[in-house]
Amino acid sequence: MEKIMTMGEILVEIMATERGQSLRAPGRLLGPYASGAPAIFIDQVARLGHPAAIIACVGDDDFGWLNIERLQRDGVDTGSISVLPDAVTGSAFVTYRRNGERDFIFNITNSACAQLQPAHVNAAALRDCAHFHVMGSSLFSFRLIDAMKKAIDIVKGQGGTVSFDPNIRKEMLRIAEMREALTYILEFTDILLPSEHELSLLASAPDEAGAVRELFGKGVKEIVVKHGAQGCCYFAPGVRFALDAIPVEELDPTGAGDCFGATFVTCRRLGKTPDESLRYANASGALAVGAKGPMEGTSGFKQLDALLALS
Repeated sequence: MEKIMTMGEILVEIMATERGQSLRAPGRLLGPYASGAPAIFIDQVARLGHPAAIIACVGDDDFGWLNIERLQRDGVDTGSISVLPDAVTGSAFVTYRRNGERDFIFNITNSACAQLQPAHVNAAALRDCAHFHVMGSSLFSFRLIDAMKKAIDIVKGQGGTVSFDPNIRKEMLRIAEMREALTYILEFTDILLPSEHELSLLASAPDEAGAVRELFGKGVKEIVVKHGAQGCCYFAPGVRFALDAIPVEELDPTGAGDCFGATFVTCRRLGKTPDESLRYANASGALAVGAKGPMEGTSGFKQLDALLALS
């Protein structure tokens, strides 16, 4: 099988152990954990047994090698990860409010992953790529935007497909270059994986049905809207169906959407129906929230089948 590939930030995550714990005072922390939305996505692809690879940059430090070794262990091709001797690997410190919402302190824009640029993207790196996944969280610099456009052009030029998880904030759209990048990526997107609030950011229509029609008009072929604990909805032209979330105890929501998207995309690449793919994706998200650590809840088909058998 040809590869599913992605590109973007790789970092470590260090987490507060208690809800309500402040990062303004000493306290117990867990980590470092391998992390970064594209890294979580591609790790989940590999756990499902599909060839997978990522283009990224890390520092020549323990955090960088922790990520490379974890991805390699799970079957990801790390040959296009550049190890930069004069940069440090990105990091995220995470604390949880009492209501479960998260606050982050990021070191990304000054880290190794911010040095990813078009020169890291070439036809050789993407030669075996049949599907390319874009994470909106990776569009945080103009160099990265240009690199992403270059990768999309190469993959589409060799007959591949593209999926896009917007993962965007409203303030990002105030930057003209960011809005232009989103418009560009949508024109090439086959599978769109937004959360509910992102539909209103990507389309001008006031309701979900209108936004979906508008996005199909831009060329998107399949849309999966993630509703978190309320489940998910699948759309194709003339088709709509929904699934409730699988009830599980939530320990850590970080990475659940990335695992969900990776599982849906992989299942579709493996020829599974939209309904079957969505059920597996739903189970993947449920397993992800049940584990502490952003990449600790990735899973294979054996674990997914076991959960689906119980639900």
